[in-house]
Amino acid sequence: MKRKKFPLSFPGRDGEIVLSRLENGAAEISASSLADALYGLGRMHFNDRQVQMVLTKLVLQGRLCEFIKDRTGHLFGTDIYIRRLLLFPDRDEQIKRINSRTMLMLQSYVAGINDCLLEKGRVWELKVSGIEIEPWTVADVIHMGKVFSYFGLVDAQGSMEKFIVQMIKNGIDLPRLKELFTSIEDDIDFSLLGKVTLEEPPVDETLEWLSKIPRFRASNNWAVSGKRTVSGFPILAGDPHLEVNRMPAIWYDSVIRIPGNTISGFSMPGMPAVLLGRTDYISYSPTYSFADMIDYRVEECSGGKFRRGAKWVPFDVHREMIRFRSGETRTVEVYENEHGVLEGDPFTDGYYLVRSWSAGRDCGAADLNAAIDIMEAKSVREAMRIYRGMEAPSFCFVIADTSGNIGFQMTGRVFRRPKGVSGLVPTPAWERKYSPRGFVDPARMPSQYNPECGYIITANNDLNHLGGANPINLSCAEYRYRRIESIIRGRKGLDVEVMKDIQYDLHSMQAQEIISSLKHLIPDCENGRRLKSWDFRYASDSEGAAVFENLYESLVKVIFGTGGLGEDTVEYMLKETSLFSDYFAVFDSVLLAEKSFWFRRGNGEDLRKMAIDRALSMPVKKYGDTRKIVFRHLLFGGKIPSFFGFDHGPVMLPGGRATILQGQIFRSMGRVTTFSPSARIVADMATGILHENMPGGTTDRRFSRLYRNSMDSWYRGDYRELS
Repeated sequence: MKRKKFPLSFPGRDGEIVLSRLENGAAEISASSLADALYGLGRMHFNDRQVQMVLTKLVLQGRLCEFIKDRTGHLFGTDIYIRRLLLFPDRDEQIKRINSRTMLMLQSYVAGINDCLLEKGRVWELKVSGIEIEPWTVADVIHMGKVFSYFGLVDAQGSMEKFIVQMIKNGIDLPRLKELFTSIEDDIDFSLLGKVTLEEPPVDETLEWLSKIPRFRASNNWAVSGKRTVSGFPILAGDPHLEVNRMPAIWYDSVIRIPGNTISGFSMPGMPAVLLGRTDYISYSPTYSFADMIDYRVEECSGGKFRRGAKWVPFDVHREMIRFRSGETRTVEVYENEHGVLEGDPFTDGYYLVRSWSAGRDCGAADLNAAIDIMEAKSVREAMRIYRGMEAPSFCFVIADTSGNIGFQMTGRVFRRPKGVSGLVPTPAWERKYSPRGFVDPARMPSQYNPECGYIITANNDLNHLGGANPINLSCAEYRYRRIESIIRGRKGLDVEVMKDIQYDLHSMQAQEIISSLKHLIPDCENGRRLKSWDFRYASDSEGAAVFENLYESLVKVIFGTGGLGEDTVEYMLKETSLFSDYFAVFDSVLLAEKSFWFRRGNGEDLRKMAIDRALSMPVKKYGDTRKIVFRHLLFGGKIPSFFGFDHGPVMLPGGRATILQGQIFRSMGRVTTFSPSARIVADMATGILHENMPGGTTDRRFSRLYRNSMDSWYRGDYRELS
């Protein structure tokens, strides 16, 4: 079939639909209505990102075995893992709750995908990999939207809560726990938690497929009012931090033109909405809120039942059927009760955790309704009202409008817990006094509107003080928040270029504070002088940054390794999980303390001196030499010779854990992964322009000029304009 060239036009429900490309490769969609425009977005998504969409859909639905030959058994392991999470048991009921306007938009978007599939068929990468495709449905879209909300957001909190259980099982006492986790007020039953059998994590080969799901993590967003800007109008900036070392990019940039409105920004292929960007009226960008939407309870199990007083009650059993391409089927049983999903085998006597996700049921439809409605919101007030209706995604949205307003709204459904229950420690499931009392009223979630200071900033910091509830019990460090505020506070004459500079800022307030506190302990040696003269910037040619990283890692290992965790455990946590990357603030609170229950082999000064001596004896390279990553193709990454060009790199990942331009590298799910800005936007509401960049490129077509067309601009700090 001869390949059609852009622009393309199609008859729509309300008029002609025209698809074209901007000079920078971004999709441009012009239509007479939003429904017709989303038909065009569906076509463009599938035209440019078929591999990404198909793989993401199959992983999130636990249907890899159905469409791919499972030669190793690893696909079956992935499907089992997803099915046992039971993330969307009431999908069909939620589809019925989608309002008629949103349903029209979803049907139009799905029609665009399927028309493109009918016209193009499978791309060659899927053919040679033996991956089949079926037509898209509205159910696929709502499933993707709901399940995405769990990975990277909820599961990160859940991992830390299970790590707390492991700490208790390993003998960490209450004083040491409370020193790290200051929100814990619980009356902890250490004996009970010591008996809990934790579910074994999936093997790396299973996790490899799970790694194809993008995970939201840390991010920055802020807005400044017109009284602080050159233009006299608000300016908004945002940069969600996700895994970046992947090809194609997670995000997809486009401009949608409909009568009376232009919507520009980033969508996620498979979702019919611009999730961060701007319109003619508002601009908006999310960060992860760190609100706690997951609770664990302990169940005593025997013979497939759980105990309630003197009675044994059977679990509700969900039988998930996994189909194979060969025609074979296998059934996986998932056990659930009123508290959630069991993590363990109830037929083996023992104590197990039950996982309760606050959005596990009765959520999904409202989130898609909001994602559609936000693109036609006319003001910050209206946008805040729409976002309050979001239930499964746990975000902090910052918004600005052309009328001069700025605002912030936290989203997500959060348990209303009894007094004395932090949500961080599992409670006995049979004790009613620990059960939640419904959910927090969305009107009490943290929010802000036109603050007197003239700016709003969120960077995964604790924002409980801005609401009537306390949804956050474990937040990220405040270093990025404080660095952004230090640049903006007391300053006028801000413009788009200043915002871009902030997004690429490499100064670490964490390093500045730690070195300032330890300066009297740092000896006058070569590496000591490098530390003392360092400007606290994580520049690629910096030796001071490399020395500090050695020092910081040494501090954590010495203090927490000798304090009870063991250096091997600390090493694993630092290098092989995201726990430390997400929650390093928890541990920072102890590193510089005058007294601590973690100081078990000497006082704080002695331990810090030991860590400093160890770190400064290590050989040092330039920081950039320790930061090399490869952008791996989603399907073929690392599996075929590099000269074919599916992978990109190695390149240096800029930034550190606590810089605004965050750059974290660690192993997760059996592979090297990252946290870094996965997209950037800046919008001055005095103009109709969105300044943006992202890693990777517009398309997943390896031999297209658009495969990595935005990589250099993302790396250098150049921004493209969507207008």
